[in-house]
Amino acid sequence: MAVSTTGEVSGSARRGRRVVLWRHGQTSWNVERRFQGSTDVELTGTGVAQARRSAGRLAGLKPDAIIASDLKRAAATAAELAALTGLHVVHDEALRETYAGVWQGLTHDEIIARYGEEYAAWKRGEPVRRGGGELETEVADRAAPVVLRHADKLPEDGTLVVVSHGGTIRTTIGRLLGLDPRSWESLGGLSNCCWSVLGEGARGWRLMEHNAGSLPEPVLGDDT
Repeated sequence: MAVSTTGEVSGSARRGRRVVLWRHGQTSWNVERRFQGSTDVELTGTGVAQARRSAGRLAGLKPDAIIASDLKRAAATAAELAALTGLHVVHDEALRETYAGVWQGLTHDEIIARYGEEYAAWKRGEPVRRGGGELETEVADRAAPVVLRHADKLPEDGTLVVVSHGGTIRTTIGRLLGLDPRSWESLGGLSNCCWSVLGEGARGWRLMEHNAGSLPEPVLGDDT
């Protein structure tokens, strides 16, 4: 593969490719602040509208390929973009959200009340199996190679749209940028149906947009 999981690019790599990592639309558990993890929760009506509106914008990037988590909320979001572009969506369970064991289905307040020390350790950047589930590095281990494999198939200056989940997107970005896992939390979260954009440069992948809701603009200035 031309691009490694640390974000390094070999001399034979095609340059100028772009990866758009798009979070799914709103679900009822998002509204209730419940930890979804790998639970298969559907979009709300608002979530469908968000996906449709965002798809209209992302279609303007003329993506070459779409891949998505197979969970309903991501698959339904991806379907809106597929309908506009005519592209086939490749679903992969490796793009699912972090499995979080007994945390799944609990509200944020319930997690703090029952597993406060575990939650605090995770926020400090310590490797924690939240609820007895996956480590963040394990999520990156399964998701990042899928993204890289599909990005490697892009033409020069091509665009891949990855429809996934907030936690999985953050860990994937951290891995592709070569960041220390303890700092991945510093990337911040994504709002429903917002996206981040990674661009391929001379020294590997770089973060071009984060938690965006409009199409990326060219960077004007010295550091391009």
